[in-house]
Amino acid sequence: MPPDVGSLVERARAGDPRAVGRLISLVENASPALREVMRALMPHIGRAQVIGLTGSPGVGKSTTTAALVSAYRRRDLRVGVLAIDPSSPFSGGALLGDRVRMQEHATDSAVYIRSMASRGHLGGLAWSTPQALRVLDAAGCDVVLVETVGVGQAEVDVASLADSTLVLVAPGMGDAIQAAKAGILEIADIFVVNKADREGADATARDLRHMLSLGDARQAGEWQPPIVKTVASRGEGIDDVVAALDRHREWLVASGRLDAKRRVRAADEIEAIAVTALRERIGDLHSGTLLDELAGRVAAAELDPYAAADELVAGLTSS
Repeated sequence: MPPDVGSLVERARAGDPRAVGRLISLVENASPALREVMRALMPHIGRAQVIGLTGSPGVGKSTTTAALVSAYRRRDLRVGVLAIDPSSPFSGGALLGDRVRMQEHATDSAVYIRSMASRGHLGGLAWSTPQALRVLDAAGCDVVLVETVGVGQAEVDVASLADSTLVLVAPGMGDAIQAAKAGILEIADIFVVNKADREGADATARDLRHMLSLGDARQAGEWQPPIVKTVASRGEGIDDVVAALDRHREWLVASGRLDAKRRVRAADEIEAIAVTALRERIGDLHSGTLLDELAGRVAAAELDPYAAADELVAGLTSS
């Protein structure tokens, strides 16, 4: 049976976790009802604060996420969590299941936690993450935490998706050097040195501060990423992280950057949807004759690939 989208959206807005889960499943599975879902959600979005967490495997992203959920719940805020996990090679589903690691919040009706499979998508996110964020926003979440998959040097997509990006590092893991190689220095709004009770935490913070000083000089009024030390497993330093997030949110609003970031996010999403639709149409042409004919002419050196691409685009626009 086709889903009753209107009823699902109303139930989700009323806090029904089953309705929220059903809507996210429709998004993940690219349901034929997806366009109807997005139309129904649009009047109810735009209030959630989106926070991204990224970093190498083992730095404590899930533990930090759970600690942040506790901190925001103490403020009586509704919290959503999207934990992007590696995909199972057999089912295609989420492999690690962060909900298992956040059991303390499992019975809290004001917290919604969803593990999503990356399904081979690079950049640490699932392709459907932007739409899933929209579901949680419309469902009344004040804060949405997006925890990336932990793939190392490709985890930069979260910066374009989140209002504020936390980059987690840990002492003794070479994360400071890894951050420099991965270009993560540029995407971090706040650095979190987790597991700060370990030896080397001060040195890790010092290395990060030094590498930040080597980067391009920031103009007056620009955001300066703070470095916060935490022991997330004991909740130590989490209030300092939340305070830094509050300051960054205030700066985004005052500087007009929040609206600019959300415009860029919307543009990226529109482009991704359009490119996907074009690929589907190219696939349809591939099963026909135009693409095969053009490929044959390029292979026979009768036509250069740029001219072939122009003909393909012309065929797409005229069909």
